[in-house]
Amino acid sequence: MKASSVVSSLALLASSLVSASPTRCRVDKPAAFLLAGDSTTAVQSTGGGGWGTGFLGTLTNGAVGTNYGHNGRTTVSFVEGGDWANVIADVKSKASKYDTYVTIQFGHNDQKAAANISVAQFTANLQNLGQEVRAAGGEPVFVTPLSRRNYDANGKIILNLADQVAATIVAAKAISADYIDLNKGSVAYLEAIGLADATKYNLVEGDFTHLNAAGSVVFGNLVSGLLGKLGKEFRTYSVEDKTIKAAIKAGKFILPSV
Repeated sequence: MKASSVVSSLALLASSLVSASPTRCRVDKPAAFLLAGDSTTAVQSTGGGGWGTGFLGTLTNGAVGTNYGHNGRTTVSFVEGGDWANVIADVKSKASKYDTYVTIQFGHNDQKAAANISVAQFTANLQNLGQEVRAAGGEPVFVTPLSRRNYDANGKIILNLADQVAATIVAAKAISADYIDLNKGSVAYLEAIGLADATKYNLVEGDFTHLNAAGSVVFGNLVSGLLGKLGKEFRTYSVEDKTIKAAIKAGKFILPSV
């Protein structure tokens, strides 16, 4: 694809990648970002690693953050295993000093047959999580699941998370919450750079789901940019690296030194 076409295509996506909530709190106190999700959010480790660490590296101006992403978790097991209780406790502990945002990104494991979670149940689970964040004094930000790096014969990403993407957006709208379409944004960038370069973000050879440290930085910056489109309170406390931002916008491959 020509560079000019890539830039135009990516630019057209901007307005459809985010949806701002009319109920969200405004800049009042420094922001705290608590990241709830599966291994595609989690810290890089054996068998897992997502965008979370890279995103936390964009925080500035007194913002703080914690990555609660947990390998293998679903919207059910994240709660039953105690991870969610830790998130909610953290929201409550920060209420007096921070405007606290909880990013919620699941789907990779919820879609597996072994999880036995229907799309309807997945949607309801997400809504419940968002409502519990608000009850604890925070504000949820739903994140559609990061794309896998699986391509078809024509160089297009295989959209194997479509149901979970749609459900995440439905859940966000149902409770008038913010959401960012990370899936759509990551698909656009991955299709622009192609398979050969996309594999350089793999956690290990043959892993087209999880991110290595450089991939975390790139897609963490993508998350930062998408959040920034939601409002000033996000742009104030999460700032993209200019070089990475430009590369994503242009659809050009970049491999940050980490």
